[in-house]
Amino acid sequence: MTWFKKTKQELKKVKIPEGSWIKCESCKEIVYRKEIERNLKVCPKCNYHFRIDARERIELLFDAGSFEETDSQIVSADPLNFRDSLAYSERLEMNASKSGLPEAALAGTALVGGIKVSTVIMDFAFMGGSMGSAVGEKLVRAVERSIEEKVPLVTVSSSGGARMQEGIFSLMQMARVSAAIGRLKGNSIPYLSILADPTFGGVTASFAMLGDVIIAEPRSLIGFAGPRVIEQTIKQQLPENFQRSEFLLDHGLIDVIVHRRDIKSVISKLLAHLAPPVL
Repeated sequence: MTWFKKTKQELKKVKIPEGSWIKCESCKEIVYRKEIERNLKVCPKCNYHFRIDARERIELLFDAGSFEETDSQIVSADPLNFRDSLAYSERLEMNASKSGLPEAALAGTALVGGIKVSTVIMDFAFMGGSMGSAVGEKLVRAVERSIEEKVPLVTVSSSGGARMQEGIFSLMQMARVSAAIGRLKGNSIPYLSILADPTFGGVTASFAMLGDVIIAEPRSLIGFAGPRVIEQTIKQQLPENFQRSEFLLDHGLIDVIVHRRDIKSVISKLLAHLAPPVL
């Protein structure tokens, strides 16, 4: 009896470290955080791919040490002196501090399987990966670099859409980047677009869906408007898994779904078939 009481008291002293468990946003199961991290931040229960930041994405996708950032000096301005609950300038500083990035996208050049690419990687941690003027400028310059150097373009989208704090200046980026992609295609240079969870709004309505090959991670939410807005508009219940990448694949809106562990090899194979020789 004494032994039992002692053991029970000892058990009471055992504390689970805070943050050791995480709830999957897709299947809602509680999963051990270290198990998620060992699995490339993929849920072992339902295969949902958790969000990863831009630098993690770079390590996953490109040859080791090959990424060279460009246009790092391009950051958002505040042309409208916008203010909601915070001044836009304050919000930018807060998100830069939180994400460790000066803007919602990293641009640069890198190698994938030894093939050079121009790339833009979005990061949802910076204002929901929203596309403002700075992100649009980085995308346009990445396209121009692809055309100039005759190398493929690879983008990774994870975004809530156009950035409302910049108003029309943000919406104009949809036309700018779409026109730039048009020039890229006019020069017969391949463009691979990777969609991560979530990809919405003006990003979906512009460059994200213009790739020669559109690739998505499993269980990713992809669309223009959110499902609640659509249901309220059409007054109908939406199909199961609506806007998930598997639904989009079945309906011909994307080309392939690729697990995170396979993304580099798939991109390498595609580029080996599509990439033009550098003259």
